[in-house]
Amino acid sequence: MSRLHAEMTPGTSVRMERCLTVADVGLLAMLSGVQNGPTVAPAAGGFATRVLISAAIGLQFPGPGSAIVEEHLVFDGVVRVDDVITTELVVEEQIPDGRHVRMRASCTNVQGQVLAAGTLRVACPTERREASQPGDVTVALHRYRDLEALYERCRGKPPVRTAIVHPCDVDSLVGPLEAAEHGLIVPVLVGPRRKIEAAAQAAGVSLAGVEIVDVEHSHAAAERAVALAREGNVAALMKGSLHTDELMGAVVSSATGLRTGRRISHVFVMDVPTYPKPLLITDAAINIQPDLETKRDIVQNAIDLAHILGIAQPKVAILSAVETINPKLQATLDAAALCKMADRGQITGGILDGPLAFDNAISTAAAQIKHITSPVAGDPDILLAPNLEAGNMIAKQLSYLAAARSAGIVLGTRVPIVLTSRADDARTREASAAVMALVAHAKQPAPQE
Repeated sequence: MSRLHAEMTPGTSVRMERCLTVADVGLLAMLSGVQNGPTVAPAAGGFATRVLISAAIGLQFPGPGSAIVEEHLVFDGVVRVDDVITTELVVEEQIPDGRHVRMRASCTNVQGQVLAAGTLRVACPTERREASQPGDVTVALHRYRDLEALYERCRGKPPVRTAIVHPCDVDSLVGPLEAAEHGLIVPVLVGPRRKIEAAAQAAGVSLAGVEIVDVEHSHAAAERAVALAREGNVAALMKGSLHTDELMGAVVSSATGLRTGRRISHVFVMDVPTYPKPLLITDAAINIQPDLETKRDIVQNAIDLAHILGIAQPKVAILSAVETINPKLQATLDAAALCKMADRGQITGGILDGPLAFDNAISTAAAQIKHITSPVAGDPDILLAPNLEAGNMIAKQLSYLAAARSAGIVLGTRVPIVLTSRADDARTREASAAVMALVAHAKQPAPQE
């Protein structure tokens, strides 16, 4: 909702933060015409911060119906992927013409470097407006409403005690601490204390009040974190700066790991700006070449997660290269068998169809052209990939070509596990923590009457 001139009194202010993704920086570089790999060069850095300032004004302060009529800004520095940029606007003068205000604007990064600073003359809206009203033309970066809904589902729930396994670099330490600030988790840092403290010092963050379990190295961190989960001391695990194989080796140990009767699998929960609802993709991280029995568990894990996320009867598209059964393509035979297993109650809680090629799985028009009549085609909630390579490619293509954001979770274990990637930004890590928290709460036994 926009603010009127009378409400924009001197001293009124707003602060907005944004963590720049690969897609954001690529878009800004493309629009400015200056390409420079994972950075926006100084010539385009001013363009980037101007966009952030304009978005803050157009979306919130004063909001829809406002306009920048004069600017005196100085720009400096570059912006990079994973930079967290804070945009601050402060009203300095309420011009007595009933329409305009003068405000101070700035953009800074987490290192405290001022990327843009100066003053603006802004015309306030003449009537209160919502952003969706006709006539509003707002250029802004993606808002990712599906992932925002995850945070809403976590609201009011207690934070989940989570072992952060070997958080010995800045990214793997700051992400969990930010999730803790937002009430998603209570972090237990498992790793060499001296390395964790060095990472905290490098990041400029405090570890006051944060529990640290001091162990010798990354292998010991994985084993100790898994032991904490088996003992019921933590309800979830989050990967830090160790290799995935180190953590999962401890998780899958038959004697001391976290296995259940279900096969372990991974699900990406993706917020794709060009798709109208959340899209779950599985398995893109654990099972390399799953057989039919493994695919059954992969599907069931994803359906169970969909239920936790509020999707009552998820639609599952079982992907292959083609939409007809071909004895030479094992994925098509598996798809047919999985659908029959669902008919016989061996898979429950969802609607399955396949084989479907990616185009007719996602597009109703493509399905109609090929005369496919299906409750799933064109409207899936879950995409089951034929193997890890295909699933990984789909997820990364959506992230890098369609500006999608994702959260990832490992299921089929005693506690949920987040496998972060070095390429994950802070928002992705926080979104994964939100999914993890929801799964952890769902695993807790219902209170006794």
